[in-house]
Amino acid sequence: MKFLHTSDWHLGMNFRGGISYALDQKFAIEKICEVAVAEKVDGILLAGDVFDKSIASTEAIHIYDDVMTYICVTLNIPVYIIAGNHDGAERLSQCNELLKKSGLYVVGALSKTPQVVNVGDVDIYMLPWISTDKVKSVYPENADEIKSLEDAYKVVLDKYRKAFVKGHKNILISHSFIVDAETSVSDRAAEVGRATMIGSFVFDGFDYVALGHLHGPQQISKNVRYSGTPMAFSFGKEEKQEKSVTIIDTDTWENRIVPLPQLHKRTTLTGTFDELMKADFDKEILEGYVRLEVTDSYVGLDSIAAVREKYKNLLEVSSKGFDRDDTKITMTVEDLERADTNPESVFEQYCKDIIGEEPSGHLMELFRDALKEYEKEVVEE
Repeated sequence: MKFLHTSDWHLGMNFRGGISYALDQKFAIEKICEVAVAEKVDGILLAGDVFDKSIASTEAIHIYDDVMTYICVTLNIPVYIIAGNHDGAERLSQCNELLKKSGLYVVGALSKTPQVVNVGDVDIYMLPWISTDKVKSVYPENADEIKSLEDAYKVVLDKYRKAFVKGHKNILISHSFIVDAETSVSDRAAEVGRATMIGSFVFDGFDYVALGHLHGPQQISKNVRYSGTPMAFSFGKEEKQEKSVTIIDTDTWENRIVPLPQLHKRTTLTGTFDELMKADFDKEILEGYVRLEVTDSYVGLDSIAAVREKYKNLLEVSSKGFDRDDTKITMTVEDLERADTNPESVFEQYCKDIIGEEPSGHLMELFRDALKEYEKEVVEE
């Protein structure tokens, strides 16, 4: 049998400043469906963070509804979904018993009995995002032995391993943060919550572990893999990652990586203002999502219109400080365009970049006083 492994769609995610990724996400999911059909897979494993927020936007819910109906009903391919840390577990798993009849299997929260779906000689175990408190409440008899999240995983997965059927192959879908796995800028929760890391040894015994949570595709061990996100959500490391899905063949346990094209390529461009304005980049870059690092001047509202004419999907600008050569200010285009009507937001961003923290109330009052004096001088002139 063959399965397609994907994760972290983050439906409803917006770029800082409010730009929706809906078109990019629809494009990526369309390509995933094309791969599923071409590979004649027997199911799709979606390892959590289907949505970007626990209370998903109307737009995100519509995309989810359309996509699952298309995959499960039109394509007749079953989908196996677990809740990630971004998902609203209860909302995601509503009507799950009813949905099974259409080939959509959803597990939102941990339960006492291992949640497993049998497909021929393959058993798919589904383990959603868990916490130590959740595991203690589900398995109070094991509460004393749970001192860490790693302990919690061992308790749960020991229960799963005891449920193994002789002669069956065992796949696990999990949303977890593995020790020494590589994170990306868009791995927000992971970067903050390193206390949630666990060792990959907790998955011993499973023939394949389909992981979600981290956004970069990566092989943790022979049978443990992160599929990564189907599209890039940040600049930096994700610019260089080839986004993909993984095809698992349960006869050979071969993991084959199938690349996914991107609707918008994501690129950071560095140079002086004139160099960036005169450069002759490929169409893929010019029409993609761009972050500019301007090395010789401050880029303000007066020049952003000209920059945007060249880079139509410019998302972020990093440029020199107003009066210091050793500082940088990084702002979204939306921040820059709001600067003339809301200068306080510019000052707040400046403090974050230069001081490394939000400005205090006292500092904001001083800024407002200085702004009033400036406006007074402009009027008098």
